[in-house]
Formats: sequence, C-alpha cells, structure tokens
Amino acid sequence: MKSAYELAMERLSKTGPTVKLTAEQKKTISEIDSVFSARIAEREIFLKAEIDKSAMKRDFEAVDQLQRQLVSERKKLLVEKEEKKDEARQARK
Repeated sequence: MKSAYELAMERLSKTGPTVKLTAEQKKTISEIDSVFSARIAEREIFLKAEIDKSAMKRDFEAVDQLQRQLVSERKKLLVEKEEKKDEARQARK
C-alpha cells in the first residue's frame, strides 16, 4: 500500500517534468530570497515601531491603517519575490 506522499509524487511526475536548475540559477534564487527577506524584515520593523507609537498615543485609526499597510506591503514584496524567482528559473544560460 502506498502512502499519500508517494501517491502525490506519482501524480506530480505525471503532470510535468521536473526542471533541473543550474548552479547559477540556484545561486540567483538564493540571493533573491535573501534580499527580499531583508526587505520584508526592514518594512516590518519600521511599521511595527510606527504601530507601537500610534498605540501609545491611542490613535487606533492610525494603528488599523498601519496594520493594513504592513499586510499590503508584505504581500506585494512576496509577489515580487516569486516573480523574480520565476524569471531566474526560466533563464537559460
């Protein structure tokens, strides 16, 4: 009897071939991960500090707006990161 993992892997291999990445592509993807992780962390630190300041002032409207901004910026950066990684995967050298 096959495990769920084995069944999933069989289905995955039927849908499409796995793409082998070159060492350069792996390095590029790793750099992209690193850069975007740093950018996300930078924005989170800044906006969380602003949220804390607004909370201390009891400006809950600003807190709500800053929290929405944090979520929005994080999503935007994650999408941009995945787009860059896809470009690196598709680049043929």
